[in-house]
Amino acid sequence: MSHNTFGHLFRVTTWGESHGPALGCVIDGCPPRLEISEAEIQAFLDRRKPGQSRFTTQRKEADAVKILSGVMAGEDGRTLTTGTPISLMIENTDQRSKDYGEIKESYRPGHADYTYDAKYGIRDYRGGGRSSARETAARVAAGAVARKVISGMRVRGALVQIGPHKVDRSRWDWDEIGNNPFFCPDPTTAARWSDYLDAIRKEGSSVGAVIEVVADGVPAGLGAPLYGKLDQDIASALMSINAVKGVEIGNGFEAAELTGEANADEMRLGEDAMPRFLSNNAGGVLGGISSGEPVVARFAVKPTSSILTPRRSVTRGGEEIDVRTKGRHDPCVGIRAVPVGEAMLACVLADHLLRHRGQVG
Repeated sequence: MSHNTFGHLFRVTTWGESHGPALGCVIDGCPPRLEISEAEIQAFLDRRKPGQSRFTTQRKEADAVKILSGVMAGEDGRTLTTGTPISLMIENTDQRSKDYGEIKESYRPGHADYTYDAKYGIRDYRGGGRSSARETAARVAAGAVARKVISGMRVRGALVQIGPHKVDRSRWDWDEIGNNPFFCPDPTTAARWSDYLDAIRKEGSSVGAVIEVVADGVPAGLGAPLYGKLDQDIASALMSINAVKGVEIGNGFEAAELTGEANADEMRLGEDAMPRFLSNNAGGVLGGISSGEPVVARFAVKPTSSILTPRRSVTRGGEEIDVRTKGRHDPCVGIRAVPVGEAMLACVLADHLLRHRGQVG
């Protein structure tokens, strides 16, 4: 299988399967002398790991990260990057492959079972192998390293919609993100989501979601106007996350409803005589290049394909059947996609920052 690497100067290659002994990533291009520790990386992994509430899969994984290469202790005792490839490993400890025995020869509707088989002639039915959302743990670990590269920039994410239920942006409070199991910035909506998802979960079904990621402190000038657009790479990175079916930057599709007067971000001079934008409909990117405004992106995640409701399908042998998937699955995989989206945005910004440095010297 090819295409397991993303990025140009800050390059990340992920490896491993959902039910294999371990998974992880190799990060190439990270600058030297950045202070990093397993504990710092672990803090981000702990936000993504399963089994933290009744609204996520009950698979119990510690997601304990090990740094295998690319760092060493400095004279002052701090662990610093060396500029060589950083290898990170996360062991799998709670696989239950037997849960998937009944679908070994069956294709789950909405899943990658059929397309993997069509392309490779073999598929890992145990949790989906590389197509499992478990692979995203490696991305979150890489994102923790990327945040060291983009020191001065802050990347945050929030769940803004579950099913048809959206947050009330007039109540948006970033400090609420850690106070509920949904990464929700609106406590009133979080309470409503709780009842809604309880019903979805008890039915053995699933539902989709929308995640918003925001990067503050991004300097103007990152990106390129044609085939290296910053928003192009952000969209590609977010679309590469499992189950993502749509990405938008800034106003996104809503921009199609606006006039030129309403959509254009007007400008004035600030107290420092530098240009200041009066709005941010563009999501911090103009012509593929960052404007200095917060970079804003949203992505839509489809419902988890593995559900208890019988769905019509076929087997590898050509038999028509009804498929019902047992096991431990997220009723809304969008919840744990929040730290994954943050990580992918951080990796793209790290890559573009290094590319910009290479250009300006």
